[in-house]
Amino acid sequence: MSNDSLLGPWVRRFLLEHLVGERNLAPNTQRSYRDTLRLLIPFASDILNKQIHRLEVEDISADLIKQFLQQLEEKRGCAIGTRNQRLAAIHSLAQFIGLRSPERIAWCGTVRTVPFKKNKRSCVSYLDKFEMDAILDSPDNTTAQGYRDHSLLLYLYNTGARADEAAQALVGDLSIGGLPRRDSSSVLVHGKGNKTRQCPLWVRTVKQLKPLIDGRSEDERIFLNRRGQPMTRFGVHATVCRHAEAASSKAPSIAQKKVSPHTIRHTTAMHLLKSGVDINTIRAWLGHVSLNTTNIYAEADLEMKAKALATCEIEGDVVKSHWRENTDLMEFLRTL
Repeated sequence: MSNDSLLGPWVRRFLLEHLVGERNLAPNTQRSYRDTLRLLIPFASDILNKQIHRLEVEDISADLIKQFLQQLEEKRGCAIGTRNQRLAAIHSLAQFIGLRSPERIAWCGTVRTVPFKKNKRSCVSYLDKFEMDAILDSPDNTTAQGYRDHSLLLYLYNTGARADEAAQALVGDLSIGGLPRRDSSSVLVHGKGNKTRQCPLWVRTVKQLKPLIDGRSEDERIFLNRRGQPMTRFGVHATVCRHAEAASSKAPSIAQKKVSPHTIRHTTAMHLLKSGVDINTIRAWLGHVSLNTTNIYAEADLEMKAKALATCEIEGDVVKSHWRENTDLMEFLRTL
C-alpha cells in the first residue's frame, strides 16, 4: 500500500496546505471542515472494520458518504443545513485530492455526485419594534452587569453584529466623535472570512458605550463578563436569551419566537428596510458579500406587505373579458 493512497496524509495536506495556506479561510470555517472529518473518519473505520491509519482514499465512497449523512440526520439529529454543510466539506476534500492526483479524478467525480438535500428556506424571524424595546428595557441600568447587558443589546441592535463579532469587538475598534453629529461615530466590525466593515453608531449607542470604555486601553474587549474577562459568543447568546425571556412578561409575543443574537441581526435589517434604507446599504451594514443574501429581507418585507394588502382587498364581482375581445392589446401586438 503506497503512502499516496492513504487517506491520512491527504487530510493533513487538505487542512494545513489548502484551507490555511491556499485559501486562508477563517478559523471557524477551518474548524467546521475539521469537525466534519473528525466525524467521517471514525464512521468509515467502524463501517469498514478498518483501522483509521489504514483507511485509503477510495474507501470514502459515495455509498459510504450517503450512509454517513443519513446517520447525521437520524442519530445525531442534525438539521438539513448542517448535513449540507458537512457534505460541502467532503466535496471540497475530494476536489482537493482530485486536482493533485489525476488517477483519482474518477473517484472525485463520484463523490461530488452525492447531492445536497433541498432545504426549505425558513421565514426570517425578527422582532417588532415594541418587542425589541422591551428587551432593551429589561436590564437594570443601575447595576454594573445591567449596564453592560443593556450596552451589549443596544450594540447588537445598532450594528446587526453576529454574536462572535460583538464578543471580539475591541475598544480600539470604536471611533467616537462629538455626540451632536449622528454620522461622526462608527465601529470597525471584524466579520466572517477576516472581512471588516465600518458601521455607523447611533448617538444613543455612543452615549451608552462611553462610560463602559472610559479609561480602558484600545486592545481590550468592549464587553467583559462579571470576572472582568472577555465575553464569549456563548456569553453573548446567553445574555440575549436571558433578557428575551424576562421581556416576555412585558411583551408576551416574544415568548412565541426563538430569540438569539441572530434574531436581533435580522431585526436590525428589517427595521432599516422599513425605515427606507436601501438594500445595498443594508448589505454593507450587515457585511454580506452577496446582495442575494440580503434580499431575503426584501422578500420578507414584500410578503408582509402582500398579506397586509390582501386584508384590504375589496371583494366584488369582477367582469373578466376574453383576451380576444381586448382590441387595444391585439392592435398593440400587431404593431410590434
